[in-house]
Amino acid sequence: MSELTIKRRVMIPMRAGDVMAEFISFDGDDSGKEHIGIYFEGTQEKSEGQLPLVRLHSECLTGDVFGSGRCDCGEQLDEAIDRINEVGGYILYLRQEGRGIGLYAKLEAYALQDKGYDTYEANEMLHLPDDGRDFGIAADMLKALGVDTVRLLTNNPDKAKQLADNGINVAELVPTKVHVNQHNRLYLETKAKRKFHTLTFEPIK
Repeated sequence: MSELTIKRRVMIPMRAGDVMAEFISFDGDDSGKEHIGIYFEGTQEKSEGQLPLVRLHSECLTGDVFGSGRCDCGEQLDEAIDRINEVGGYILYLRQEGRGIGLYAKLEAYALQDKGYDTYEANEMLHLPDDGRDFGIAADMLKALGVDTVRLLTNNPDKAKQLADNGINVAELVPTKVHVNQHNRLYLETKAKRKFHTLTFEPIK
C-alpha cells in the first residue's frame, strides 16, 4: 500500500446538529474499504500539548445502526462520540465488519453461537480468523493526519500494540465503559478471557 494522503474534509452536523464533526477521506489505500476519519475539535478548553483522544472503531452494521444487543459496538460508538466531542480527537471508523470477516460471515457465526459456541469458536468452525482486523491502516491514517502520539480509547490491548508496531506512540490507554446486557455478557466475558480485553463485570444478581 502506498502512503496515505488526505483526499477530502467535509463538516457534517451529527445528532440533529448538536455535534459538529469533520469527516475525512483518504487516498492511497488499495483495499477499497473506504475507511473514514472523523475529527472533533472538542468543546472544552484545551491545555498546551494536550494529546488527541482517539477511538479505533470497526464497523458493525448490526450494532452501530440497528442497536443489536448481541455486542457492545453501538454503545461504544455513542460513548466515543460523546467523550471525544468534549476533549477533542478522532474516531477512525474502519470498514472491518465482523472483526474482519464481513457481514454475511458474521451472521453465519451468530447462527453457530446460537448453538452454544463462543464467538471465537464460531469463526474457527467457519475456517475464518478469530480476529482478522488490521489496525495498521489506522496508524497510516493518523500519520496522514499529522498525528504521531495519542491517548487511545479502548479496552483492547491489541489495538495499542498494532499502533505501536506501526509507528504511533500510545501515551495512555483510556478504558471505555463496560456496556453489558443479558444478550452480550458471554460475548464480553469471552473477549476478556480469550483476548485479554480489560473488562470488569459486576456479579449477576
